[in-house]
Amino acid sequence: MTERPAQRPPNRQLAALIAEAGFSNAGLARRVDQLGLEHGLDLRYDKTSVTRWLRGQQPRGTTPALIAEVFTRRLGRRLTAQDLGLDACAPVYAGLEFAATPEEAVDIVSGLWRKDSGSHAELRKIAFTAAGLVVPSRDWLIGRADESVARSEATAPRLPAQGRPLVPRQRSQSERGPGQKVTGGDIAALRSVAELFRALDHAYGGGHARQALVRYLEHEAEPMLRGTYGEQTGRRLFAATADLTRLAGWTSYDIAAHGLAQRYFVQALRLAQAAGDRTYGAYVLVTMSRQAVYLGHGREAVQLARVAQQGTGTSAPPVVQALQHAVEARGHGVLGEVRSCTASLVRAERALESARPGDDVPHWAKFFDEAQLADEFAHCHRDLQQYRAAVQHAERSLRLRAPGYARSRLFCRVVLASARLGLGELDQACQLAAEAAGQAAEMRSVRAVEYVRDFERRLEPYKDAAPVRGYRDRVAALQ
Repeated sequence: MTERPAQRPPNRQLAALIAEAGFSNAGLARRVDQLGLEHGLDLRYDKTSVTRWLRGQQPRGTTPALIAEVFTRRLGRRLTAQDLGLDACAPVYAGLEFAATPEEAVDIVSGLWRKDSGSHAELRKIAFTAAGLVVPSRDWLIGRADESVARSEATAPRLPAQGRPLVPRQRSQSERGPGQKVTGGDIAALRSVAELFRALDHAYGGGHARQALVRYLEHEAEPMLRGTYGEQTGRRLFAATADLTRLAGWTSYDIAAHGLAQRYFVQALRLAQAAGDRTYGAYVLVTMSRQAVYLGHGREAVQLARVAQQGTGTSAPPVVQALQHAVEARGHGVLGEVRSCTASLVRAERALESARPGDDVPHWAKFFDEAQLADEFAHCHRDLQQYRAAVQHAERSLRLRAPGYARSRLFCRVVLASARLGLGELDQACQLAAEAAGQAAEMRSVRAVEYVRDFERRLEPYKDAAPVRGYRDRVAALQ
């Protein structure tokens, strides 16, 4: 890579941090190159490059942000390019920062919405990084609550007019004028829209209306966040926006835009902190844990679930506690840790049994019922190759699960098919999987397709059997 000529003294800040991190020059260069690959960058730095940086030369482009991220991962605290004595630049890891203030959080997440709502296809190709989970989850756990989120006329700068959103609504915040006071009706509208998009996601997959959701956030939520509101209204506004932002991450995760989803989850976590809603923040961490399970990062999944538990303690409603323990169990299941998985499932079961009809359950946790717990059991037992138990729980979940949760039912049906296959029941397994494949073809969900493909990989040892040939014929007819 070509560097600008040095006109500066030696970079003592960078030298000190290299010593603190215990890097060699070659080791630092290698880590920067590896991080660049996660973003599709072919950098090819070496120890000589680092020597030049130490002499005061400035790396070009986004490299200063990459170097800062390498040190952030190593030292466990957020560092910027300026902290390393390097020129500031646009952060390559934009979206994974856990903002210091609510105002900064709004700037970061609104930038993410704007980029995602346009034609930035590369944004959906950004890789997921397990290391990017450490700092945000830690900052959420130990961070102090924001003292104030209220915004007055003096703190609400005027915005340029926004384009028309895709979702029908009353006059938008931007149409009513920049700095407009946010009302309870505005927040109720955000909540209603979230329920609409949530139902569409459950039934048709994350790819069905994801882009409309992101544009709604850009054109409706951002002007509200930059409007004027008192303390109580502001907290409710941040809570509603956190929910929509988590959903944007969830739908991104469902179409396999994993790096983008990770950024939405981190920003939803920060917005939940601004809302003062510790329990919802824990739910965002649970969502991040689910993504880690799906991607095979069992250890990180367990850690995220435990941070969620630490962050809420026993003050969380029993249903929420059950959800947290169940997700931890999924992480243990991926790791093959039978005893830990079983212990977490038992805790989840006991917590759900302790729930009472009059409990104040958050709206976002109401999906976690006996059907969902049975589904979690089925997944865990399948991962642990305890196929008979997996069959029992999967069948129970399918009996109890409401039709509106079409994608979840599909997942459970594939788990049941895999368990039947594990028991040697080839005919039944192929019949169940063929039904699931037909449903996946009707959805816009990469996860649904991947569940079916996972089953097909398990079929390989039986590829010449008549039921398998029949299955492949049925699936081929769907193309």
